[in-house]
Amino acid sequence: MIAVVTGATRGTGRGIAVELGAIGATVYCTGRTTRERQSPMKRSETIEETAELVTAAGGRGIPVRCDFMEPAEVANLRDRIESEVDGRLDVLVDDVWGGSDLEHGGPFWEGDLEQGLRMWRNGVQTHLIALHTLVPLVIRRPGGLVVEVTDGEDDENYPGMLFYDTVKASVRRFGKVLAKELAPHECTAIAVTPGFLRSEWMLDHYGVTEQTWREHIAVDPHYAMSETPRYLGRALAKLVRDPDRARWNGKSLASWTLAKEYGVRDLDGSQPDWGRWMAEVYDTGTDPTTVDAALYR
Repeated sequence: MIAVVTGATRGTGRGIAVELGAIGATVYCTGRTTRERQSPMKRSETIEETAELVTAAGGRGIPVRCDFMEPAEVANLRDRIESEVDGRLDVLVDDVWGGSDLEHGGPFWEGDLEQGLRMWRNGVQTHLIALHTLVPLVIRRPGGLVVEVTDGEDDENYPGMLFYDTVKASVRRFGKVLAKELAPHECTAIAVTPGFLRSEWMLDHYGVTEQTWREHIAVDPHYAMSETPRYLGRALAKLVRDPDRARWNGKSLASWTLAKEYGVRDLDGSQPDWGRWMAEVYDTGTDPTTVDAALYR
């Protein structure tokens, strides 16, 4: 299996790349941050680290620096796939984001317009460039899969940030409409979302680590329902190997939905259901400290 994961430097992209490696895939781990060159986000994680984790998991990780804002760089990635693996691309995971430092709460007109537009370019334009350049490789063989990674399984819940909301809604829409474009080629397209994610950025933001994350529950009790990036990665790895995965074509799928479907558990052995928690606790205004979180994990 040959896969490309865009935005594989950290977070969900890294989690998915590693779990694809665990099922033996060759994974092109793409992103902007290398050991020699940081992205504007100025994070320490690198694509080389992700590729090493993929290889350690049992696959073959190939780091490729690629700025998905630049069509020429994405074309170079395509040409490299053509050269190295005869243009074979079984799975394209489109996870470019790079907008965490641009998020703004409150009325959108009070935020910085250029930051909002940059979030749109980072989160939507990049996806379109990746799809336009790499989908032609996916459709060469029946059975190909395109995965759009977003935030939220539907348009019902508004996160309180207009630019952010419309970026993520657009990505969900890509998964839906691509299904129609790919169906004649016997390929599948979906959108997927994690729940309350314990990404590297979020852990740093809350001042905890993967070993101490439970300390933050005292500050935000909803954090009891958080999940690692590997949770969605494990679920997606199961879907990739599902011979009947075409039944999901055009769907927007959450980590908790797929985890139940495929019997997947997070790294700590739990099965967090952020969707059920949102519906029964968060949305109802129930005091989360009065709820047994174990019933939702």
